[in-house]
Amino acid sequence: MKKNIITIALLTLGLTACKKDFLSLETNPNAPSSTTPQFTLAGALKVAADISNTSSQYNAYATWAGQWAPSGNYVPSVQLQQYNFDNTFYQTWTPLYQNATNFNNLVKFGLADASFAKFQAIGMIMKVYDFQQLVDSYNNVPYTDAFQAPSVLFPKYDNGSDIYNDLASKLDDAIKLINSSSSAVDPGSSDIMFKGDMTKWKKFANTLKLRLAIRLSNLGGGAAKSTLATTASEGYIDDTFQATLNPGYTNSDAFGGQESPFWRVYGFDQNGNPIGGSNDYWRANAFEVNLLKSLNDPRLTKVYAPVTADASGSTYTGIVFGSSTASPNPNTSGIGTGLLKSPTMDAVVFSSAQSLFLQAEAVARGYISGNATSLYNRAITASFNNLNVANASTAAANYYAQQSVAYPAGGSLETQVNAIITQKYIAVTGYERSEAFFEFKRTGYPTGVPRSVDLKAAGTTIPNRVYYPASEYSNNANNVATQGTINIFSSKIFWAK
Repeated sequence: MKKNIITIALLTLGLTACKKDFLSLETNPNAPSSTTPQFTLAGALKVAADISNTSSQYNAYATWAGQWAPSGNYVPSVQLQQYNFDNTFYQTWTPLYQNATNFNNLVKFGLADASFAKFQAIGMIMKVYDFQQLVDSYNNVPYTDAFQAPSVLFPKYDNGSDIYNDLASKLDDAIKLINSSSSAVDPGSSDIMFKGDMTKWKKFANTLKLRLAIRLSNLGGGAAKSTLATTASEGYIDDTFQATLNPGYTNSDAFGGQESPFWRVYGFDQNGNPIGGSNDYWRANAFEVNLLKSLNDPRLTKVYAPVTADASGSTYTGIVFGSSTASPNPNTSGIGTGLLKSPTMDAVVFSSAQSLFLQAEAVARGYISGNATSLYNRAITASFNNLNVANASTAAANYYAQQSVAYPAGGSLETQVNAIITQKYIAVTGYERSEAFFEFKRTGYPTGVPRSVDLKAAGTTIPNRVYYPASEYSNNANNVATQGTINIFSSKIFWAK
């Protein structure tokens, strides 16, 4: 049957009883296996980290946002540096819908059996996590008709703004469900992110709602902002914990790689050899390298690696994106040790730094109460800690004491947002690189992010989005056609500046 398995929502995780870990999950959409809430949760969380850490779509975003650049060792990618791509490139549509299906199955477990209410709440929260990524990349997407097969095989498209409003409501419902289900089955070790700590899940849900509100800042904050006060007491992700997971990553290439996802794709194999086509392909973009240097930012030595042509290990050089004379790898900086820590490192889903920067901006905008300066400084310190900067707290304090970095407490809102987003931009390099692109498109910060210098680069701006995937035009043609002709330069996500 030739149907898009995402469109008709038939996918489930195929898990067999003989599996002893969560790293060798296999998916068979044509013959889905029966499973349990525990296995579904573990597998779906692992996949969520895989998507956010390794998506090729997010690599393109990092490049267009001025963080990464393709290596001079390779033939230039016309699609990437000339913005000359079609609907077969840079797609995270299918993985996100597949995994949203798995989280939706957790919701179904809870609806069928109230003892699984905690799994249901987690499924609701993680569906929001997935659908925000879908809207942020594609704008309008199937939502209310999703997961309705077999009654709905060709789901209509909902407006991104309507989806955002409903996502905020779903987060409130998830928090209420957790608060009313203390006696429900504990997810325990199957929750490879928070180990069944539902207080942390509530804080994560509340942080996602805050991100929805901040993303809608150009539109006044939307429904998410209007309900921030009702869940303010639940708190947010902060510098005491972050959303990371580890199902037992190990230095093994079996089953397609059992290393932590960022390491597995951009690091080294089990024998210490660089991963070809990723580790040696993605290099530092000159824009971010120069930004870090201009701010005397010690994270430069952690986010990026020194050029190997300089034996002193003190030279950091980025590639001018789109240059026809990009230097080969020995003369440019690759991904640094602050990001590539070890094959067994935790996978980041939502960092402390990102959350604290969201809180700082929310305070600056009057969305929540708090001290924006303190939150801003704590966010920078969290970033320094995440990257293993030596003497992180002291180094961070010295850094944000500089006039060029210090939070402009007495400045205008625009000046404050500029400072927050510029620092967030640095902090999300690597694991959360999609946020650099989304926030740049929302705010225009950091200033000066360059277009490709390729003389054949299309358009006059940096792309706003990617196309809907070819699979939708093949399998859901009538509904995707309602979205009209997509222009990657003029078709904006509804919240964009």
